Amino acid sequence: MLRGAVLKPLLRGPYRAYRATSPQDMDAAQALRARAFGLDQTHDSDRFDAKKHHILVRDQGSGELLCCYRIGVMDGASLDQSYAAQFYDLTKLAGFDGPMMELGRFCLAPEVQNPDVVRMAWAALAQVVDAHAVTLLFGCTSFRGTDPAPYRDVMRLLQDRHLAPLQWRPQVKAPETVAFAKGQLDKPAEKAALQMLPALLRSYLMMGGWVSDHAVIDRPMKTLHVFTGLEIAAITEGRKRLLRGTA
Repeated sequence: MLRGAVLKPLLRGPYRAYRATSPQDMDAAQALRARAFGLDQTHDSDRFDAKKHHILVRDQGSGELLCCYRIGVMDGASLDQSYAAQFYDLTKLAGFDGPMMELGRFCLAPEVQNPDVVRMAWAALAQVVDAHAVTLLFGCTSFRGTDPAPYRDVMRLLQDRHLAPLQWRPQVKAPETVAFAKGQLDKPAEKAALQMLPALLRSYLMMGGWVSDHAVIDRPMKTLHVFTGLEIAAITEGRKRLLRGTA
């Protein structure tokens, strides 16, 4: 069970963040996930939903669900039960010291443009991280579509600047993977690659996060994804204060 202030609704401006507690909450989250990921079905659900806690961000006036994600706290011994462990060999990471938190299915309603919605989502997450003294935040960060060709330069950028430390680096496990190309980009290509980074991955990297050295082709979800880790100790104090202050 999660503990700490995140169990109580967080209110800021027009938005409210809280932990899902009802079948109606779960139904809304799964419907938003299917819509955000562009799936053919009306709801996205899997066997991990029942084992995770789900955070929702709603508009307080209309009640509309704007953002959702799911989280689970674990240690190295239970890392093989994570969603990411289906796709990545996390043997090395099992030796990481301290509680770890998996963040998954992070999505926004397609029409959402206000960055305050994402800030609210991170504020709730920051409270859980603090409450559990989490040392590593991790998950699978998705790119839309299963064709790696449009993301070749993005992967080259990740290879050049943001690879996980060797002692923690996930190894290949999934049947369909794409190895990152090597080689530096010129300035125009680098700028274009930065613009193609998914917003969630950009947030991780800005705080000192790192990624696997390959992407996984996830055909059921119609995405490519990379394993992404963020060591909490790597986040600057200024950014930590910003996240907590937002909450």
